[in-house]
Amino acid sequence: MPATTPPDPAAAPARGGGSTLVGIGLMCLAVMSFAVTDATAKWLGGHTSILIVVWSRYVIHFALSLIVFNPWTVPGLLKTRKPGLQLLRSALLFSTTALNFFALQYLQLDQTVSIMFSAPFFVALFAGPLLGEWIGVKRWAAILVGFAGILLVTQPGQGIHWAALFCLGAAITFALYGITTRMLAPHDPSPTTLFYSALVGTVAATLPLPFVWVTPTEPMVYAAMLELGAVAGAGHFLLILAHARAPAATLAPFIYIQILAMVALGWLLFGDVPSLWTLAGACIVVGSGIYLLVQERNERRRPAPMPPAMPPDLP
Repeated sequence: MPATTPPDPAAAPARGGGSTLVGIGLMCLAVMSFAVTDATAKWLGGHTSILIVVWSRYVIHFALSLIVFNPWTVPGLLKTRKPGLQLLRSALLFSTTALNFFALQYLQLDQTVSIMFSAPFFVALFAGPLLGEWIGVKRWAAILVGFAGILLVTQPGQGIHWAALFCLGAAITFALYGITTRMLAPHDPSPTTLFYSALVGTVAATLPLPFVWVTPTEPMVYAAMLELGAVAGAGHFLLILAHARAPAATLAPFIYIQILAMVALGWLLFGDVPSLWTLAGACIVVGSGIYLLVQERNERRRPAPMPPAMPPDLP
């Protein structure tokens, strides 16, 4: 998933005294971690059940969360002011992971990442009715151009696998996940939100496990399962560190390094070469996404309008 794959939007805001260059470096490591996560999930899907793949991603992440956040010494970690919203956000992230991992079994890495990067367009669409943040004509145009890029990648009617619909569904749930994270930000601290993500995902993935479990016979499968959860969890923690050292607006463009990493891993590990249509569509999606980022940054820098002058008192 994108480091919007989404990375994690719950990452802490930048604090003073941090190094911007260090933050950018950590961001690059984070997005490459997510690329490795998807590549590992694709490989594992050919050797075991996809539900086992999802479970291994969450259970190792949860174990890392226990070590990092240590809820036994932080009694307030599980305390939330919005339990329903926490559960919804965690369920959306779990759905994103499951849909994305399923699509990875049938699509190339470059195809899935190009479709998943449509998530910012859905965020812009949903932010109006859900957050009251309505977009203007320029952003609507960027969204339409971005969706045209997605059509180039998916090429409906030209034989692309129907699993592309699962990938598109993952982009939608990831966008909603980002919006619910913003809703939670004023109420719960980032460690609480991150811990709930790992906890709920682990429980949801464990429930069907007795019905689908098949004991792997290859040691490499066990190693890949451990690596999947460890790298995914490390990616989320790297995002937190990156956002603690550099502003989000500075880090945002670097998420697109994930596309390059996914293309490289797809070629090295699976022999997948992206088609010209996929490359063209990915460029359009990236260009539209960067345009949306620039527009948002400009709007934040724009000074608020002055209040109208009061008429002078009449005698």
